[in-house]
Amino acid sequence: MANMAKTSAPQPIDDLDGWLAAFAQPTVLIEIAVLAACVLLSWGLVMLLRRSLGAHDERSILFGHRAVDGVLFPLVLLCLGYSALAVLGNFVPVAVFKLAIPVLVALVVIRVGVKVLRVAFKDARWARSLEHTISWVAWLAMVLWVSGLLPVVLYELDQITWNVGGAKLSVRSMIEGLLTAGFVLILTLWISAAIETRLLRSATGGELSLRKAVSNATRALLMFVGLMVALSVVGIDLTALSVLGGAIGVGIGFGLQKLAANYISGFVILAERSMRIGDSVRVDNFEGIITEINARYTVVRSLGGRESIVPNEMLITSRVENLSLADSHLYQTTVVSVGYESDVDQVTELLLQAALAQERVLRDPSPGIFLSSFGADGLEFTVGYWLRDVQNGQLGLRSDINRAILAALRANNIEIPFPQRVVHQR
Repeated sequence: MANMAKTSAPQPIDDLDGWLAAFAQPTVLIEIAVLAACVLLSWGLVMLLRRSLGAHDERSILFGHRAVDGVLFPLVLLCLGYSALAVLGNFVPVAVFKLAIPVLVALVVIRVGVKVLRVAFKDARWARSLEHTISWVAWLAMVLWVSGLLPVVLYELDQITWNVGGAKLSVRSMIEGLLTAGFVLILTLWISAAIETRLLRSATGGELSLRKAVSNATRALLMFVGLMVALSVVGIDLTALSVLGGAIGVGIGFGLQKLAANYISGFVILAERSMRIGDSVRVDNFEGIITEINARYTVVRSLGGRESIVPNEMLITSRVENLSLADSHLYQTTVVSVGYESDVDQVTELLLQAALAQERVLRDPSPGIFLSSFGADGLEFTVGYWLRDVQNGQLGLRSDINRAILAALRANNIEIPFPQRVVHQR
C-alpha cells in the first residue's frame, strides 16, 4: 500500500538567480578558455592513443570512426573537467563547469550505452528504441541535476513506498536498482564484445569456428553472471530462483528437448571442428559453403546464392558430406566416347591437353586419362582431375573441359559416335 511522508522536501540546492549572476562575471571567460583547453587536450590524447594502438575500426567502442565518436573522448574530457573544476574552485567562482560536468556525464552515459548496444546487437531492431530511451533518461537526469531539482525529485520518489512480503520498497529504490542493473548488463556486454573482437581477429576456417565457440560460451557466461549481479542489486533473493530453475529444467526435458538438442549439437560441432566456416558440404541434397555456425543452426550458402538454415541436430544425427574436411582438394571426372577406329594414344594425349589447359586443374596430382569401357557405340574414356577451389564451383570447370575436349576431337577428325541401334523387321 503506497503512502506519502508528511515531512518537507529539501529545497533546490542551487539559487537560480545566483547561478545566472555567476555567468555575468568576467571570470566566465577564464572558465571558457580552460574548458576549450581541456577539449583540445582530450582530442590530442585520444588521437595519440588511436595512432599508437592502430585502432581504426569504426565498430570500436572506445574510439569509434573518428576520435570524437567513441567513448574515450568524452570520458577523458570528463576527467580533465573534474580536475579543472577542483583547481578553479579555489580561485574563482565556478559557473561554466557546473553546467559542463553534468553535460559530460550524460554524454558519457549515452555514448557507452549506444556504442555497446550497437556492437552487441547490431541487427536487432529493438536496440534502436533502447538507445533513444538511454538518451532521454540521461538528458533528463542532467537537466534535473543542473536545475537543482534532482534531490527534490529523489526525495519525493523515496516517499512512495509499499510493502512486499517483509521488505519495504520505494519508487526511488526500484529506479536506482534498475539503473544499476542496466549499468551492470551494459558493462558485461562491453567486456564480452571486447573478448569477441580479440578472439575473432585474423581468424579463418577451423580456427574461426573454434574461436567463435569460445566467444559464444564466454558471452553466455558473462551475461549469466551479469544477470545474477543485477538481480542481487535490485534486491531479488536469488534463492527463490531455484524453483524457477527446476521448472525450466523440466520444461527443457519435455517440451524443449529439440531446442536443447540443437544448442548442444552446435557446441559439439564447434568443439569437434568436424565442420568449419568455409567448408564445402552437402546436406540433404543441398550443396554449398558453410557461412555461419550459430548456437542453434548452421547457414549453408549455395553457389547460386540460396541459403539453407540447417538445425545443428541434423548435422550431428544425419549423414553429411564434407568435401573439404581433410583438405580442400576435390576429384572430378568426365566421360567421353570416340569411335572404335580412333587412335587410343592420340585420344589420350588430346584429353590430357584439354584438362591441363584449365588453370583450375591441379598439376600435382596430375590429371588421369583412362580407357574405362568398351561401350556399345564406341570407346569410353574417363578424364579424372583434381581441383582446389571448390568454392568457385564445379559445373563451370567441367563445362570448360568438355568444350576443350570437343574442340580438340573435331580439330583432329576424331569421330564422336552417335548411338547405334539394330532394328529387326519380321
